[in-house]
Amino acid sequence: MLIKKVESIGISTFQAVERLGFAMRLFWDSFYWLIIGRRYKQKVRLRQVVEQIRVNGFDALPIVMALCFVVGMMLSIQLLYALSDFGAESQVLLAIAKSVTREFSPLITGVIVAGRSGAAIAARIGSQVVSQEIDALKVIGIVPVRYLVLPPLLGLMVSMPLLVICADFMAIFGGAIFSAHELNMSINAYMLESFNVLIVGDVLQGLIKSVVFGIIIVLVGATTGFYVTGGAEGVGKATTSAVVISISFIVLADMIASYFLTQ
Repeated sequence: MLIKKVESIGISTFQAVERLGFAMRLFWDSFYWLIIGRRYKQKVRLRQVVEQIRVNGFDALPIVMALCFVVGMMLSIQLLYALSDFGAESQVLLAIAKSVTREFSPLITGVIVAGRSGAAIAARIGSQVVSQEIDALKVIGIVPVRYLVLPPLLGLMVSMPLLVICADFMAIFGGAIFSAHELNMSINAYMLESFNVLIVGDVLQGLIKSVVFGIIIVLVGATTGFYVTGGAEGVGKATTSAVVISISFIVLADMIASYFLTQ
């Protein structure tokens, strides 16, 4: 039993390292073909990137804005209750503005996009692996990485910061809806004061995180899709795994980025 457990741990570790290396290779190959693809008639088409921005960014905007609005309101409720014990209710505005732009907006956006786009990327590539469409692409001279990975990678690197900016605004607005009355302020005054207390570094921290989260979502989804086995059942398992792994890496990357960006 002990030997079997050790073997299982070793196999799992080997597979994890192998997939990590494959994901890094996908990232490298994507930008390699972005730079030299035109020379080999493998250029990325702007229409594909724009379509990915629409699918992964614009289509996710309503749910991102709605959830961030609710989170901003929830933060205002909890912070007003907590700070009232110290008579520091006026600091709610500062706390919400900075916590939303630095932490909550990019994290919530990353989780939502991972559930939508990460699963879709894994399912799309996984189904093409099962149906041998990947082999067909190679036969007709199309590089799979350039065709399947690079467009969503560029699309999310562009759309994620835009989503986070909208999420920041909605979260602060959600906080204003509840807190403005408690602080004897108008909503317009609350919003203006929130933007005044923010510095460039606060917003930039969230934007940097969002780009990293977008890269993680695409690489995890694509790697999981390329490793699909077992037909339709394997595609379903890969979709679930892509979402779980993406969210796990997003939380881990968020912790590491928060540590280094606040030093």
